[in-house]
Amino acid sequence: MAVTPPPASAKENVFLDTSVLLAGLIDFGSQSASAQQILHGVSIGALAAATAWHCCLEVYSVATRLPPEFRVSPADAARLIQEEVFARMPVHDLPPGERRAFISTLVQEGIAGGRIYDAHIAEVARAAGARVIVTDNRRHFLAALKHGIRVETPAEFIAGEKRRGKAP
Repeated sequence: MAVTPPPASAKENVFLDTSVLLAGLIDFGSQSASAQQILHGVSIGALAAATAWHCCLEVYSVATRLPPEFRVSPADAARLIQEEVFARMPVHDLPPGERRAFISTLVQEGIAGGRIYDAHIAEVARAAGARVIVTDNRRHFLAALKHGIRVETPAEFIAGEKRRGKAP
């Protein structure tokens, strides 16, 4: 059965990185609790969030090669992405008109190697209008700060939402 994802809107100013999706979908023990709380908030409609297409690919890649006690089959990884991500949040990619400028920025800022992937995700978040990137890899996304995008761990995000009276 085909699932229609929710439409993109300005309300999705929370952008979830691969680390949050993965820990929210696969139980790694206590370190998954905050990510699971965030994805639960998305599932019940208490939190509007978005992610990047690249994050979906990373979830599939990592989930299918985890240590055996956590690894999921390719079919299960695809089902998780389709049912828990595609069906519940917009999935963004860098708009075609912004790709050349992004490559130029990589050169200008000296970003090379594997760092380009997190820079790409941060740029997708910026293009999608994100106000906060939620990730377990804060230092990978510090460049987003120059665009006024907050970078928070899942625990920091939940704590901030609770202070604002909007816990997921």
